[in-house]
Amino acid sequence: MSDIAPGAVLRGAVDLSTLRARAAQPAADAPAGAAPTGSAPSLVFDATDETFGQVLELSRTVPVVVDLWAEWCGPCKQLSPILEEVVGELGGRLVLAKVDVDANPQLAQGFRAQSIPMVVALVAGQPVPLFTGAVPEQQVREVFAQLLQLAAQHGVTGTVPLETAPETAAEEEEPQLPPLHLEAFDAIEAGDYARAVSAYERALAENPRDEDARAGLGQVRLLERIQGVDLQAARDAAASAPTDIPAQFTAADLDLAGGHVEDAFARLLDLFAALPGDERAPVRERLLDLFGLVGTADPRVIRARGRLSSLLF
Repeated sequence: MSDIAPGAVLRGAVDLSTLRARAAQPAADAPAGAAPTGSAPSLVFDATDETFGQVLELSRTVPVVVDLWAEWCGPCKQLSPILEEVVGELGGRLVLAKVDVDANPQLAQGFRAQSIPMVVALVAGQPVPLFTGAVPEQQVREVFAQLLQLAAQHGVTGTVPLETAPETAAEEEEPQLPPLHLEAFDAIEAGDYARAVSAYERALAENPRDEDARAGLGQVRLLERIQGVDLQAARDAAASAPTDIPAQFTAADLDLAGGHVEDAFARLLDLFAALPGDERAPVRERLLDLFGLVGTADPRVIRARGRLSSLLF
């Protein structure tokens, strides 16, 4: 997934600037059925060019999955029910905004929807590309689980109340985060990634089996590496120097942050194969780091590990 550092990864890929101004409009000015600021009429709702500013505001409370579709699109009709089902199962931790690209050309242009279905998330007002095309239900579940982790890193942990939920469920308090985890989250929200790294490292020193801290540490280190990086400049540098390790590392980080997991792995595996044996160790270490971020059980990691093994032996 992507745009883990808000605004850094997707610059040039998605342009929602013309829609952000609409977020300042009073909710009373919005057409009926629009998602009001900070809340949503339901877990699944239609979003339009006119109401999208309010959807951006909503994403500061709860992650918003955006489904760009069209009536004529067969794969869209296959994917949409899956998205709705998985969102419904998550109990209000995600909402789904459906965008008809034919009826909303401004949004289609802003998201640069060259092919549909295209699924993007919004976290704290920032776009996070998820996938394009009809994907299997299990992949949707995995991607949404990663999205919730990413949203938590940015402090977006709200929920949308469910009308059918018992009142007692709505009143239940969320578990209190351990102090060092809370410190890390606060630091991430402030953009102070060095302090977040320190907090997670101290959490691991106290409890080496704290897998949440270990995962958070890996994610924050990625955030720290790509903070302030110009996407196009990094890609140009990598393209012009295919065996330059720092340039390829930066491009791979951006690939991974942008949701292009297989591209990130392929880039580093190609680099590993092209380098002499005595220069390969850092590339192997970075691959292992990225494998840990994605998850060792992920099929893409398993395939990449297989190729790495073949290159090693």
